[in-house]
Amino acid sequence: MVSFSKYQDTVEQMWTAVHNFTAAGHVVRVVAHTDAPTLATDDELADLTQISGTDYPGSNDIQNGMTESGGTATMTGVDVVWTAGADDWTDTARYISLYNDTSTGDKLVGTYDYGTPWDLHTGETFTVNFGASVATLV
Repeated sequence: MVSFSKYQDTVEQMWTAVHNFTAAGHVVRVVAHTDAPTLATDDELADLTQISGTDYPGSNDIQNGMTESGGTATMTGVDVVWTAGADDWTDTARYISLYNDTSTGDKLVGTYDYGTPWDLHTGETFTVNFGASVATLV
């Protein structure tokens, strides 16, 4: 199973009110990229190399929400499905990252490493499945 890793700057960004993960708060989007994230120093979308090429639609809104119970906050999101249309994707991806599209500089939130590169051919789909939660803060 793929696990969530936070970008280190996300901690400071949360304490300085850069992020509001509630449904009425900020828009969180997901992107596919080719380069390994540097968790210690990457802090905005421009630090990543998104895949390029025909039929990659770019980022998708995860329609994030947040709940809190007993001091544990949980960020939720809807699954994202990418489909290669009439053409294959011309790049392979290995990483999926979340960023706050509402923040100045599109601040990064967290990332998932799928372990091996993957690509899509005509008609194939890839699903970013968040399961019950995107991330939990205790």
